[in-house]
Amino acid sequence: MAPVRRSSLYEAPTPWQRVARFFGAFDGPLMFGIAALAAIGLVVMYSAGYDHGTRFVDHGRNMLVALAVLLVVAHVPPQKLQALAVPLYVLGVVLLVATLMFGITRKGATRWLDIGITVIQPSEILKIAVPLMLAWWFQKREGRRGVSDFVVGALLLAVPFLLVAKQPDLGTALLILFAGLAVIFFAGLSWRLVVPVVVAVLAGIVAIVVAEPYICKAGVDWPLLRQYQQIRVCTLLDPTQDPLGKGFHILQGQIAIGSGGLGGKGFMQGTQTHLEFIPERTTDFIFAALSEEFGLAGVLVLMTAYVFLIFRGLMIAADGPTTFSRLLAGAVTMSVFTYAFVNMGMVSGILPVVGVPLPFVSYGGTAMVTLGLGLGILMSIARSRRLMLS
Repeated sequence: MAPVRRSSLYEAPTPWQRVARFFGAFDGPLMFGIAALAAIGLVVMYSAGYDHGTRFVDHGRNMLVALAVLLVVAHVPPQKLQALAVPLYVLGVVLLVATLMFGITRKGATRWLDIGITVIQPSEILKIAVPLMLAWWFQKREGRRGVSDFVVGALLLAVPFLLVAKQPDLGTALLILFAGLAVIFFAGLSWRLVVPVVVAVLAGIVAIVVAEPYICKAGVDWPLLRQYQQIRVCTLLDPTQDPLGKGFHILQGQIAIGSGGLGGKGFMQGTQTHLEFIPERTTDFIFAALSEEFGLAGVLVLMTAYVFLIFRGLMIAADGPTTFSRLLAGAVTMSVFTYAFVNMGMVSGILPVVGVPLPFVSYGGTAMVTLGLGLGILMSIARSRRLMLS
């Protein structure tokens, strides 16, 4: 008996149809921004790190891993992400406490935890867990938010921030703080509370600058800050006090940025970069290498790509279908802005050196995977919106 032929209605989809279905609901502008920044990152890493072991190859591998994480997370509905908020936050805080008690200390910092099969840095989990948790909290309190709800939100943020700052890891602590503050602000925090804090911070900065000759004298200790943190701030205020020591990073970064001029010295032609005057030229200070070789034109291209990605992220946040998705998308987007702003600021000499990588450009596996996870969440929110409208 001849086999019965299946109706075309039940024919299996072709490989092309499967690929189109997989990517069909993705946000095109967001993917374009990610692709543009990834391309810039690969070009800059090759230029800065082609003679630095396997940095370029490893950077490409890290990008592929981050892309895989992004694609997987993008297919997780925001509802499931919301269900992960509390357990992920609790796990992260527990691991931070375990790190404080049993962690591995390197160079005076206790940031790593041996869990048997590998060594992890739990603070990286909180970069995502904190905005997830705060978005979940304010979603739960939607329609009846009061001052007490913002107090609880501040406490949820303060616990991981203080635990990470105590390690000490001020750079990561500040990133967690800014991500959490973004959620609290987008949740409706009154400007009457925001403006006095901003004014107080600006007044404090002005006071520190004016008092620098007195507070940076030898033997003067600052409250709340460790000695190395005090040195970083004083070095920022006047790096020429120790040009071959603590101020070397900032001065060489400024020299590299200034020597790039309008068009730069050319691809792979940076003298400050390849003569090893720029410390950490493939990680924290890669922006100085980019500025030297591609000049102001290259910096403007990079900043345009960041602005495009950030504005697209904010648009996705504004169109989010739920309070949770809007708050989370806004926090993820502002995290990317914070990374880029702090890195370029510290390399340019307007912010202290705190070890924050430049998104897509700096070498670093953990930071790249965390970035892929955050952008995957953003893509998931955009994808859920597009599926609702289709």
